[in-house]
Amino acid sequence: MTQTQQTTGYARSAGPTVQSLLDADSREVPAVLRDEAYEFLGDADIDRTRYFSREFHDLEVEHVWNKVWQVACREEDIPDVGDHVVYDVADSSLIVMRTAPGMIRAYHNSCLHRGTQLRGADGNVQHIRCPFHGFTWNLDGSLKEIPCQWDFPHVQAQNFSLPQAKVDTWGGFVFVNLDPGTQSLASYLGELPKHFDAFRLEHRFKGVHVAKVMPCNWKVCLEAFLESFHVITTHPQMLLYFGDANSEYDVYPGSPPFNRMITPQAVSSPHLGAGIAQQDILDALFNDLRGGRPEGLIVPAGKTAREITAQEMRVRWGERTGLDLSGVSDSEMIDAIQYFVFPNLVPWGGIGSPITYRFRPNGSDPDTCIFDIMMLIPCDPAKPKPRGVPVHQLSLDDPWTDAPELGALTHIFSQDSQNLPRIQKGLKASRKPGITLANYQEVRIRQFHQALDDYLAGRP
Repeated sequence: MTQTQQTTGYARSAGPTVQSLLDADSREVPAVLRDEAYEFLGDADIDRTRYFSREFHDLEVEHVWNKVWQVACREEDIPDVGDHVVYDVADSSLIVMRTAPGMIRAYHNSCLHRGTQLRGADGNVQHIRCPFHGFTWNLDGSLKEIPCQWDFPHVQAQNFSLPQAKVDTWGGFVFVNLDPGTQSLASYLGELPKHFDAFRLEHRFKGVHVAKVMPCNWKVCLEAFLESFHVITTHPQMLLYFGDANSEYDVYPGSPPFNRMITPQAVSSPHLGAGIAQQDILDALFNDLRGGRPEGLIVPAGKTAREITAQEMRVRWGERTGLDLSGVSDSEMIDAIQYFVFPNLVPWGGIGSPITYRFRPNGSDPDTCIFDIMMLIPCDPAKPKPRGVPVHQLSLDDPWTDAPELGALTHIFSQDSQNLPRIQKGLKASRKPGITLANYQEVRIRQFHQALDDYLAGRP
């Protein structure tokens, strides 16, 4: 077999395509997974200075972070009245709070007296009180109390309510937008929700949430997780069970656009060639990701590692969630079905890998960022949804192994993290004006930068 095969005008790796694997799935596959949507987006280099320039960071704050819908938390993070999270992005800070049953508001986290940050941590309060002088607001944002009211005759209560950002929800996520004149969230998301009709993220709860400060620009961190091209070098132990070069990359137009990567698991990488035994594939997957192969879990003659792995995961997730997963496709149980929503949300479809990523600037520092990893666990929609777990914060120097709730993924994230400071330093040291992207395997990164350029130019 040749190294690449040419289909519909663009090169693809040798080996089975995602669509051919879906053809052989033991269950019916959601129609959305059949929606291939690759488009050649050009091959020009991307300016390297946008990853470390303070001027570029300032432009992003003005034209992106102050303009776009972005995820602040999950609904199950704030189930009770008075529950709130503090959401920080760049130099902005919001108190995202459930102010009444069925009502969520986002207040700018600054006292109207002398600017003190009102809330420094997540929690539950009966009112919002400034820790400096005690100015106090009701949960609905209206002014409740001014100490020494006699000294503020010029302050009228009706003009002293807490300013709010826009709030809306989708898929159990709470979105916020700092631009009061922005389009609706439904308009912003466009066709994306249709892709998740089969996955029902609103019927999940946040069972894991780790946030870590990373030694690189937020775009460097984001882009490291938008392609599987790096697996051959960064995660070589995965090649036996991870179809890295077999990944399907789909880009969808819109404002903003979104995109998808489907990477098959329980198949060997094309880099290893043909002839890998199915049992070896299954053994490698369970030993690396699932805590070891259970005794007696074998691939019978005439079966594939994909079928056996998917069935084992149906049993495991069924026992964990109490849900009947007997009709869920192999792909949904084992493949990495990863979407990207501009500018910084990466939700996964399927059941077996219930991951969501979020990437943000770390204040005004273009050389560091905040990387959030959430695990959204399926739950019975007929029963009360569990409360979301609190965020486990890791500092720049904390290793991923300090977050054992991530399981075997700590090893994967540790490998990825070794690259990131090298990229940040290398971009600054480079004498080549830009970075060069692959036409197919890195098309999601190119689409991201084209959307970023559109926002910087004020086009959306």
